[in-house]
Amino acid sequence: MRLTKQTGHAIRILIDCAIAKDQLVKVADVSDRLGVTKQNVFKIVHILSHAGFLTAVRGPNGGVRLAKPASVIRIGDVVRAIEVTRVQVEGGIDPQSSDADPGNINAMFDNALTAFISVLDQHTLAELAVKSPIGFLETVPNGESVPGSKVRGKKPAARGARRT
Repeated sequence: MRLTKQTGHAIRILIDCAIAKDQLVKVADVSDRLGVTKQNVFKIVHILSHAGFLTAVRGPNGGVRLAKPASVIRIGDVVRAIEVTRVQVEGGIDPQSSDADPGNINAMFDNALTAFISVLDQHTLAELAVKSPIGFLETVPNGESVPGSKVRGKKPAARGARRT
């Protein structure tokens, strides 16, 4: 199963908003951080807003934020909102008729897709936001993390790399 780039971008936009907590995130900033055109970010934000994942605030001080806590946003739900989640193989039997038919290729692929997305339903946006490379804990020179701080858009130094 291959998901579209749009789905990957949608999940990254949601991660960006999860890291920002309740602060409004500007679409232009998301576009810059993720390397996605503003037009694509606006398109995806529109879909995510209609699906109930984001709340958009218009105006010069506007932006987007999560409409509900990251801990209740299931990744499977995001995929369902962005992707076509019904498989139709040309020339196959209509899945609405006779699912018991062993030759029903559409029913087989629909079952596989359902299983794939059910695995994604076991994971939340909060899990991804914690593991995301979008936000890393800020570190002090001795390498310890500073509690409660995050530096967005910066990656930690590679292990064994020397600081100059």
